[in-house]
Amino acid sequence: MDYKELKLETQLAQAGIRMDEQTGALVSPIHFSTTYQHPEFGQSTGFDYTRTKNPTRTNLERTLAAIEGADYAMATSSGMSALMLAMEIFPVGAKVLACRDLYGGSFRWFDKVEQQGRFRFVYANTEDDMLTLLDETVDVVFIETPTNPLMNEFDIATIARKAKTVGAKTVVDNTFYTPIYQRPIELGADLVIHSATKYLGGHNDVLAGAVITNDQAIYDQLFFNLNTTGIVLSPFDSYMLMRGLKTLKLRMEKATANARDLVSHLENSPHIKEVLYPGKGGMLSIKLQDERKIPSLLNKLQIFTFAESLGGVESLITYPTTQTHADIPAETRHAYGLTDDLLRLSIGIEDVTDLIWDLEQALAD
Repeated sequence: MDYKELKLETQLAQAGIRMDEQTGALVSPIHFSTTYQHPEFGQSTGFDYTRTKNPTRTNLERTLAAIEGADYAMATSSGMSALMLAMEIFPVGAKVLACRDLYGGSFRWFDKVEQQGRFRFVYANTEDDMLTLLDETVDVVFIETPTNPLMNEFDIATIARKAKTVGAKTVVDNTFYTPIYQRPIELGADLVIHSATKYLGGHNDVLAGAVITNDQAIYDQLFFNLNTTGIVLSPFDSYMLMRGLKTLKLRMEKATANARDLVSHLENSPHIKEVLYPGKGGMLSIKLQDERKIPSLLNKLQIFTFAESLGGVESLITYPTTQTHADIPAETRHAYGLTDDLLRLSIGIEDVTDLIWDLEQALAD
């Protein structure tokens, strides 16, 4: 059976398996060589220079494409390099319609390139706003779903369908849900990006990104830019990401189960004003009744780690106001609901009773 026809769990478990015909190695070897010998004049093994193509990275990209239900994938040096690679195929002056609630690093780059005149941006607070604003003047639609950190979901299929009618391309950041919970290409998206540092890697030990598409013309543009800029993932990091992918489904299911139990508890806490959770995945946010308690809470935690990032096996807690979203002006953040009383939690695979205990003791007066 063709690898792409296998079930998702099998594709993940078999990532990189039996790809070395010469030695029969079960696990994909790490090919560190930067250059490759030509068999004869005018011939190539398919690998010439590692910036262009590397066997370990190729094995990883095969898996990334398959699990998203796509034909093409490119592994990049970080999530931000994946975002930039995906967006820079669009022409100067393109109008981009994006969700207002989005990762602070994405906003930082969007804001910079808009100041430079590279793109024009329009932001939508809700899905209804996005559909209303999506007209013939829009060239690109950019969606995070669920959004970061307010956890709002956008209907990819509905938005992508309307985008096609007006000639716009749809780009979806699938970092939070991963292919376990949504496959944007199958829902009509033209491009999918990941900060693979997060759930795809899953162990807070590799920095990586991914860009995925089913459109060969888009792929050709992406590949040209990737080869030209050299923002590729290293062989060792490619191997590490493949290893992390093998347990993606197991980790996502456990994180979801933990998050649901934790949400049920937090919704009854007198210290919590609001719990923001879309119903699946390991990401949630909480708003405290008294934001002045945030420093004390963060300092008292013993199991949750106060740190940036997300998606690892360890539970993390982040204060977007001073960390991930600090580059978004306070007035802008507050206007769409990202207030200073909000904490973002990335739920790991620990025993949920320990996570509940940790939050309870940290919240206690």
